[in-house]
Amino acid sequence: MSKNNNTWQHNSDDYGFRVKVPQALLQTFDPNDKTNPLTKQFIPHPDESIPTGQIDPLQEHKLVNDGIIQKYNHRILITTTGACAVHCRYCFRRHFPYENNSILQSLDKLVAFLNDHPDIYEVILSGGDPLMLKNHQIEKILLAIKPISSVTTIRLHTRMPAVTPARIDDGLCQLIKQHDQWQWVVVTHINHADELNELNKQAFSKLKNIQATLLNQSVLLKGINDQSDILEELSIKLFEHGILPYYLHQLDPVMGAMHFEVDLDVGKYLIKSLQSQLPGYLVPKFVQEQPGQPNKTPI
Repeated sequence: MSKNNNTWQHNSDDYGFRVKVPQALLQTFDPNDKTNPLTKQFIPHPDESIPTGQIDPLQEHKLVNDGIIQKYNHRILITTTGACAVHCRYCFRRHFPYENNSILQSLDKLVAFLNDHPDIYEVILSGGDPLMLKNHQIEKILLAIKPISSVTTIRLHTRMPAVTPARIDDGLCQLIKQHDQWQWVVVTHINHADELNELNKQAFSKLKNIQATLLNQSVLLKGINDQSDILEELSIKLFEHGILPYYLHQLDPVMGAMHFEVDLDVGKYLIKSLQSQLPGYLVPKFVQEQPGQPNKTPI
């Protein structure tokens, strides 16, 4: 392993997926503690070499075209970058062909697509992580979309507020405020209450203060959050940070991550337990993404 001022990373390809952890996150856990829920999420395990699972579990490789993916009605997802601040060991896009699918290289095609599909009202900035881009790069995307009057919502899928809270800087907040013609939704990705702290609470507060709607999606992960008390604590702590639980995903069956899989019946039991302990608005929807379906499938 090697360290620099910002990131702790593994330079070899021993696991087929490079290890990458930002210093802001690394300071919150001991990567040598194999029982820690953050270690399990971000530090590789020998079971990643087990040859089960799929390279493209959601069949996105055949859907993506110049950084544009349309799976569902009235919204599109754009891959802004292949970079992430942290590499989650269960990432379903760990094999994704990012090199030919950066939207910054095909903004003209994005504009043409939106003009040809006036039914689309939501653009989802994904990746990788869109907040790995510089503010001026994000602004370039927004300025391209701005003339398309049918677009009313911009959604950001990002781990950055939690793992690198300093990224939620004044420049980004000002950029979002300048483009208040859209509803802004920020979907973060947090699986365990230990990922939440006072520093990232400040980052989420900044986003709330500029009227962004904050939602969270989690993945059900064996040995990390597959207990009802852990999920209950997560929902409560998310709400303390101004975030509503949104989805609890069944693991996408990607190669290299099948040791995280939890049986569907266990997931159903956990949701029933949460329903008995929490108000409805703190119970995430338990869903599975199935290729070719018009929506995420409730379980």
